[in-house]
Amino acid sequence: MKAIGYKQNLPIEDVKSLQDIEIKTPKAAGRDILVEVKAISVNPVDYKVRIGRPVEGDDWNVIGWDAAGIVKEVGEKVTLFKVGDEVWYAGDLTRQGSYAQYQPVDERIVGVKPKSLSFAEAAALPLTTLTAWEMLFDRLQVGNNDAGKSILVIGAAGGVGSILVQLAKKLTKLKIIGTASRPETTAWLKELGADAVINHRNKLSDEFKKHNLPEPEYVVSLNATEQHISEIIKLIKPQGRFGFIDDPTSLNVMPFKVKAVSTHIELMFTRSMFQTEDMIEQHNILNKVAELIDHGIIRTTLGENFGTINAENLRKAHAFMETGKAKGKIVLEGF
Repeated sequence: MKAIGYKQNLPIEDVKSLQDIEIKTPKAAGRDILVEVKAISVNPVDYKVRIGRPVEGDDWNVIGWDAAGIVKEVGEKVTLFKVGDEVWYAGDLTRQGSYAQYQPVDERIVGVKPKSLSFAEAAALPLTTLTAWEMLFDRLQVGNNDAGKSILVIGAAGGVGSILVQLAKKLTKLKIIGTASRPETTAWLKELGADAVINHRNKLSDEFKKHNLPEPEYVVSLNATEQHISEIIKLIKPQGRFGFIDDPTSLNVMPFKVKAVSTHIELMFTRSMFQTEDMIEQHNILNKVAELIDHGIIRTTLGENFGTINAENLRKAHAFMETGKAKGKIVLEGF
C-alpha cells in the first residue's frame, strides 16, 4: 500500500523528512478494524513526533493521528463495526499512523463518522474533539452548575480551541473568553461562539481590565503556557481549575498554592496507550459529537485543504503548522 514515512528526524525543508513509500498492507485481528483512509488532518503532535521521537531500527516510521475512512476488515473480536461502515478516529500514538492507505485501529477509539460531513470535513475533528471534550468534562469537570462562571481559553483559534469553544458554548453555561492575535482569528472565534476575545500578544491582565472581564473559574492553555503562566496565576479565581495541553520545558505550579488552584494535564492518547478500563469512552465521545454535528449544533473546524495525501503536500502542511499560524485544521484527502 501507499504510505508516507521517514527514517530520520529531519527538518521539514529536507525532502527526506517525509517520503512517499510502499509498505505491506496490514490485517485486522482481535478488536482491530482495518480502515481504508479517505482523508486525514495534521496536528502539532505530527511534527513533534517527526522531529523528536528517536528512530529505531530500519523500518519506516508512519505517523498521523486524525483520519476518516471506510472499514474494510474486522478482527474476530470486533462488535462495534462491520465492513462498509464510515468511521472517524484519532488513533494510537504507539502504532502505525494514518499517513497510509490502510490503518489498523482498535474499535474502542473509533466512532461512526457524522453523516452530514464529507471525509475531509470529518477528518479535521477527532483528535481535537477528544482533547477538548476530555479537558472540559474529564479533567476540569465542567458541569451543569456553572452558570455565571467563565472560562479563559488561551490560543483558542487553533484546532483544539475552535472545537473547545463550540463545546463550551453549546453544552455548558460558561461565559467564554478566548484569545487570538489577528483580525481573522478574532472574527473566527466570535463566529464559533466566544463571548469575548482578547489579544494574547498583550498582558492578559491588562486585556481583562480593558474589557472589564471577570476572574475566570477555569483557564485552559493550549499553547505558550510558559509565556502566560504568570498572568494565569494572577487572573484565575481562587479555587479555580487550570488545564494545559502543550509541552512547557518547565512549569512551576507552586504559585497556585495560595489560591488552591488545581492543575490538570490533558493527553487524549493516554487511554489507548495504557489500554485503560474506560478506553471505550473515546468511541462514545466521538459518537456523541457526531450526533451534535448531524443536528447542526457543532460544525467542522476544517481550515484549509492541502490536496492529495502525499509526501510533498504533507511537508507543506507540516511547515505551515510549525509557523503556529493555522486557523482551524489542515486536511488532505485521497491518495
